[in-house]
Amino acid sequence: MSFVSLVPDFLLYALLVGTAIAVVAGPLGSFAVWRKMAYFGDTLAHSALIGVALGLFLELNLTLSITFVCAVIACLLVIFERQKDLATDTLLGVFSHGSLALGLVCVSLYSERRVNLFAYLFGDFLTVTMQEALWICGVAFVLLLLIIRLWRPLLMVSMDEDLARVEGLPVLPLRLTLMMMIAVIVALAMKVVGVMLITALLIIPAAASRRLSSSPEAMAIIASCAGVLSVIGGVFASYWFDLPAGPAVVLSASLLFALTSLVNRRT
Repeated sequence: MSFVSLVPDFLLYALLVGTAIAVVAGPLGSFAVWRKMAYFGDTLAHSALIGVALGLFLELNLTLSITFVCAVIACLLVIFERQKDLATDTLLGVFSHGSLALGLVCVSLYSERRVNLFAYLFGDFLTVTMQEALWICGVAFVLLLLIIRLWRPLLMVSMDEDLARVEGLPVLPLRLTLMMMIAVIVALAMKVVGVMLITALLIIPAAASRRLSSSPEAMAIIASCAGVLSVIGGVFASYWFDLPAGPAVVLSASLLFALTSLVNRRT
């Protein structure tokens, strides 16, 4: 009897979805760390609740509506950054808390049916269906191909935008592309860890891998591996100990980060 036959279907779907997202979140999280964009991830995550409200009101697919809203917020941030009236961290603070408040208000006004706000805030990916798993894995695969195709230009823009301009790279389109990819992975990861913990799945594995890697490529690969391990640990901890799945995944990632810190201190 194989291991797969012993594992319930819903657990396999959760592992499949979580692994697909973690593999893509590894390199995207690395870009976020290099560009100091952790708060940008928070802003997109908080704006995802507006996407939830939009999807409920218009009876749209929630993942598509969340992706649309996150993409709009990403474009607005780029526009406001170019005006240079306010510092980037100030803009992110305004957008992050403003969008979170607006999303919570809009969702609370939706009275047509009961809304499981806890699932949106902290994830509920043990309820993933086979159709959702296949769809999310397909989108994650496309994102991974795009990252591989644009790796060098995105890396150069992330490390030194001025040098990238000298080299003739289209800096603004590349920045927008990176932000859009992060927006899509935020929309997908909402099913896994929820609005409040999405950024942790992006940043913590990348931060842990930074201590163990000697090149950008190695950091991205190790971040993906750390994310996958976090998902596996979190899913089984949730199943065995009846824990909320999203927080369990983030706790697993935090434990990996702590272990890498100990290894780094000893070496």
